[in-house]
Amino acid sequence: MTQTTTSLSDFTAEALTGGEVSLADYEGKVVLIVNTASECGFTPQYAGLEQLWKELGDQGLVVLGFPSDQFGHQEPGTEAEIAEFCQRNYGVSFPMFAKIDVNGPDTHPLYAWLKRETKGLLGGAIKWNFTKFLVGRDGTVLKRYASTTTPEDIRPDIERALAA
Repeated sequence: MTQTTTSLSDFTAEALTGGEVSLADYEGKVVLIVNTASECGFTPQYAGLEQLWKELGDQGLVVLGFPSDQFGHQEPGTEAEIAEFCQRNYGVSFPMFAKIDVNGPDTHPLYAWLKRETKGLLGGAIKWNFTKFLVGRDGTVLKRYASTTTPEDIRPDIERALAA
């Protein structure tokens, strides 16, 4: 029996601007995946995420944002409103995706996999907005970070992953 290992490349997601994106497009990259929200106390982390993307992108880092409205209704906007907010307030240029569920019966398959790979404090459930997952160049999950962990705090782990 052949065992197939799931990796980031096995998933697709809808871009914020529409259209399915194969996450295989990021094969060979170090990927930081974040569930985001526009009206959260952690929303200023967009600035740090954008800084990581700009400073380390040429070394192989990709930041992927996945808006979710599952925590305190902090992402009420449409995809167009989310895109406009991110651009206007934080100059976000990294790839953003359409709103998804990260918990519950309609959890996006990517997030079901991320949670299986790295169970957090709530037995796998995403606790809040701006939970982050670091994926290595081989498409496997390296580490999960709480909402309170800033993008700057993750930088040393990202640099190690980029050098690996």
